Amino acid sequence: MRVAIISPIAWRTPPRHYGPWETVASLLTEGLVKEKIDVTLFATGDSLTSAKLRSICQAPYEEDKAIDPKVWECLHISEVMEQADEFDIIHNNYDFLPLTYSGLIKTPMVTTIHGFSSPKILPVYQKYNATTHYVSISDADRSSDLDYIRTVYHGIDISNFPFNENKGDYLLYFGRIHSDKGTWEAIQVAKMAKMKLVIAGLIQDRRYYEEYVQPYLNDDITYIGCVSPPEKDSVLSNAYALLHAINFNEPFGLSVVEAMACGTPVLAFGKGSMPEIIENGRNGFIVSNIEEMAQKVKDVENVSRKLCRETVIKRFSQEKMVKEYIEVYKEIVNK
Repeated sequence: MRVAIISPIAWRTPPRHYGPWETVASLLTEGLVKEKIDVTLFATGDSLTSAKLRSICQAPYEEDKAIDPKVWECLHISEVMEQADEFDIIHNNYDFLPLTYSGLIKTPMVTTIHGFSSPKILPVYQKYNATTHYVSISDADRSSDLDYIRTVYHGIDISNFPFNENKGDYLLYFGRIHSDKGTWEAIQVAKMAKMKLVIAGLIQDRRYYEEYVQPYLNDDITYIGCVSPPEKDSVLSNAYALLHAINFNEPFGLSVVEAMACGTPVLAFGKGSMPEIIENGRNGFIVSNIEEMAQKVKDVENVSRKLCRETVIKRFSQEKMVKEYIEVYKEIVNK
């Protein structure tokens, strides 16, 4: 089977720091190669892969501001479509834009919907609903206006996340610094629980950071920036618990699974996919507000860090994700 994987070009595949869609595209690509699938990855020219790499945009546009995103997105996607007949299936990890080419090619396309940035993009998905195939990354992130071939949860390379059976002495916030992700809420929880808080992540909203995060920074509440993979592993594995006080319906949440792979339990608001990932008392707790989250901090003592990791091995491994996508490909190709 010849598979084309379309990865975004906002960041390198895999990303140096931030880039969840690129992370998943990389994990899928490398996993497919291990399964002896003939894979071509369409990504930035500086991407790292054991598959065949094709690129038209040499650097990520988020790292090189001289690159016009709209221009190079068009060139990137057209590069795939103009070679579509070389492949048995095209796997789109680039949102809705590649769908607009799907009626012009004979190669079937499957699109992983990594989330809806706005209801305004739904008309594109609706137009191609009957002629392409959609995969959701959680049941919670499905639109009632669309049909789906399957839900496939993201998987991670568990070997990259060291297990630590010993509880750390700090709480962790890991994610974009943005109101959606609940940075301010995590700070309030840490203060109520009288525990240290480490904040790690990309500052996506500078004004939010300056007004709702920076004023609270001190010896107990620290911001360490956007960390690279080796530092990320250490920060995740040495934490007492991850605080995930989100203010939106999160489609999945890679950091939640990565934390659990290290043995770190997760305290999260029950929005979006969180009830599908977190089992109360087994790998963390679902709560409704910051007061309840602060109260549950003490109950983390009773959560088995070993069980947290076992949950990820069973449900959110790279191997499981790859196996399920291969099943999706075969179902589509054999129709």
